Amino acid sequence: MIDLRLLRDDPDTVRASQRARVESESVVDELLRADEQRRAAVQAFEVLRAEQKALGKQVSQAKGEEKAALLSRTKDLAAEVKAAETAATQAETALRQAHLAVSNVVEEGAPPGGEEDFVVLREVGQKPDLASPRDHLELGEALRAIDMERGAKVSGSRFYFLTGVGALLELGLLQLAIAQAVEYGFTPAIPPVLLKPESMEGTGFLGAHASEVYRLEADDLFLVGTSEAPLAAYHSGEILDLERPIRYAGWSTCFRREAGSHGKDVRGILRVHQFDKVEMFSYCRPEEAHDEHLRLLAWQEEMLAKAEVPYRVIDVAAGDLGSSAARKYDCEAWVPSQGRYREVTSTSNCTTFQARRLGIRYRDADGKTQMAATLNGTLATTRWLIPILENHQQPDGSVRVPKALQPYLGGRDVLEPA
Repeated sequence: MIDLRLLRDDPDTVRASQRARVESESVVDELLRADEQRRAAVQAFEVLRAEQKALGKQVSQAKGEEKAALLSRTKDLAAEVKAAETAATQAETALRQAHLAVSNVVEEGAPPGGEEDFVVLREVGQKPDLASPRDHLELGEALRAIDMERGAKVSGSRFYFLTGVGALLELGLLQLAIAQAVEYGFTPAIPPVLLKPESMEGTGFLGAHASEVYRLEADDLFLVGTSEAPLAAYHSGEILDLERPIRYAGWSTCFRREAGSHGKDVRGILRVHQFDKVEMFSYCRPEEAHDEHLRLLAWQEEMLAKAEVPYRVIDVAAGDLGSSAARKYDCEAWVPSQGRYREVTSTSNCTTFQARRLGIRYRDADGKTQMAATLNGTLATTRWLIPILENHQQPDGSVRVPKALQPYLGGRDVLEPA
C-alpha cells in the first residue's frame, strides 16, 4: 500500500503515477474520500466514547432525579456509541479496500507507457553466428534432457520432465546461483510453497494477476509463483534491525496458471506451469532502496556472464510494472531460434508498498518505527536452459557447457546427443 501521508500531501504525484502506469486516476480520488470518511467516522466515535466515559463518572456521583436523567442519557448514548463504532469499522474496511486498489507510486525516471515502451539500457555479449539454429526443445530432446511428451502424458500441457543432463544442468545452475548469493552475504532459504491468503495479498499477488495463481480451495492456500511471496511475508509484523540490508536467496519450485496465454509460447519450456527458481530478496531502509536495486541487477548480470549468454538490460515501462513495483529492470537473453531477446530475470524495487501491507518496520536514528523497503530479483531459473542450450549449440547438435557449470556436470565441457 502507498503511504497515506503522501496521498494527503501530494495527491497529484499519485495521480501522475497512475497515468504513467496507464491505470485509472479515479482510484486516487476514491482513496482520498475513503480516507476522509474513515477519519471523520473515527473522530465521531471517539467524541461519543469520551462523552460516555465522562457520563459514567457523573452517574456515580449523582442522586435522585439527576441520576435518573443521566442513566436515561447513558442508555441512549450506548446505542449511539455502538452505531458509531460500527460506522468506524465499516469506514476502516472501505479504506483498506480503496487503499489496496492503488498501485505503488512509480519511481522518478521510470519510462511511462505500456509493455512495448521499455528503454534498452545496454546490450552485453556477442550473439552466436548460427546459420540454422535449432531451438531448445529440439536440442533438449536430442540430448534426452527435456521430455515434453511424457510431461503432458503425466500432468497435461505445459508440463515436462528434465532428465539426465537436463536435470543436472538445472541443478547446477541453481546451485551456482546459491553459491554466488552466499558469497555476497545472502542467507539461503528454502521456503514453503503454500501460503495463506494474507501472505499472498500482502505481497500484491492477489490483485490484477490473481488469475495466474493456483489456489487449493479445500485448504484456502495458494501455490507460490515465486519465493518472493514467502520471503516477503517471512518478517511480517516484525521490527527489524536494518543497520544493514537483510538479504535472502530463496530456492523454490514455482507454479503459474499462465491464464490467458493459450496458443502463446507453447513450445518447449518458455512458458510452463511449474519451474524452479532462485530468488533474491532484500529488506532495507527506504533511502537505500534505489542503490540496493542496482546491486541486485549487477548480481543478475554476474550470473548471466557465468552462463556465457548474450543479453540486454531493459528499464521496464510503468504500465508493465506489477502493482507492488515502483521500478523494474529485466535482463533478456538472446534466443537464436527466435531471433529475439526473451526475459530471463526481473528485479523490482517495491519501496515500502509490501512492508506497509505486511507490517514490516525498523527503528530510525531517533528510535521511531518506520516502514522498511523490500526488493526482489531472479538469480536463476529453469527458463535459463533455453538460452544456454541455444547459444552454446554446435552444428552436430552437441552443446558446449559454460565453464562455470562444468563442475556440476561431472567436468563435461560438451553434451553429446544421445
